[in-house]
Amino acid sequence: MGAETFMQRAFRKYHGTLALIMMLPVALTTLTGILYSILDEWLGMDKIAEVVLEIHNGEIFGLEKIYPLLNGLGLIGLLVTGASMTSLFRRRPSNAE
Repeated sequence: MGAETFMQRAFRKYHGTLALIMMLPVALTTLTGILYSILDEWLGMDKIAEVVLEIHNGEIFGLEKIYPLLNGLGLIGLLVTGASMTSLFRRRPSNAE
């Protein structure tokens, strides 16, 4: 039981740290994705939409090659640590125990 509580604490710690790190990139990606759709498709503001798309893709920061990869890996990390904190993957005692 001691190792299980240690693992739970470790995953909670990693999840919290990763959430703080990923908050800005995920929020930026989400908001610019929504804003791009509104500007380009609804309002027809193509020039502004292009700048928003550059921010969305990480081009404006010079990270266009690794930004999506980092976002994806961070989200997978949050998914794994978050799922491990739920009771979905815990062993349930059998009736014999």
